[in-house]
Amino acid sequence: MTPPSPRFWEIFFEVYESLPRQGPGSRVCAAEALRSCPDLPEAPAILDLGCGVGAQTLHLAELTAGSILAIDRHAPSIRRLNASLAERGLVHRVRAQVGDMAHPELPPESFDLIWSEGALYNLGLANALPICHGLLRPGGYLVFTDAVWRKQNPPAEVRASFEQDYPTMGWTADVKETIHACGFELLRHFPLPDAAWWDDFYTPMEARITDLRGPYARDAEALGILDQLAQEPEMHRRFSDYYGYEFFIARRPLSY
Repeated sequence: MTPPSPRFWEIFFEVYESLPRQGPGSRVCAAEALRSCPDLPEAPAILDLGCGVGAQTLHLAELTAGSILAIDRHAPSIRRLNASLAERGLVHRVRAQVGDMAHPELPPESFDLIWSEGALYNLGLANALPICHGLLRPGGYLVFTDAVWRKQNPPAEVRASFEQDYPTMGWTADVKETIHACGFELLRHFPLPDAAWWDDFYTPMEARITDLRGPYARDAEALGILDQLAQEPEMHRRFSDYYGYEFFIARRPLSY
């Protein structure tokens, strides 16, 4: 498979970096997941892995009194998040920095809550969960979202899309099995509603793509890339019954 060209990534980030968030999710869903973490300290130490521009980081700052470290490997996203933190007066308890999820270089057992929305798949859950386990204090919580299949025999275009972006994507049962195999207790899981895909993600994405077609009207390559990016929300509009995102709330046992 031919990797995306540098021009693809240029246009990709021009679209995605302007969005409220870079994947499905919402404040309502984040609050629901937090309510599923009993005995979380009043001011927990939180690590947000793969934070992007930090929509969920800001939600966590609103919904908890904790201190938050947000990590992402894409420097422009971190710059945007740091600007948002300064604008909201949150720099005293929220820190965003460029970092590698695979090698976070953080002290072991130093967090009460690890949060990751739509990012752990980049490492593969079987690789990412042991890293999270080591960074959590005994009794600490891991909360993450992951894409899962919901219906057998997806159309060829759906299958092809996920074979390119997430070839190891499985079913909810597969994720649950991996959670247990990596030494966690699964407390709860629930699907993200359709609004979590559209309100702050696909609707602004489609608007951004439309806005960029004007400046790139004479650039056939850029227009082709915009067409390619526009296929994702359109596919979800047509075939969302075949796949979805699931929130998983797990805990590192006290005795593990």
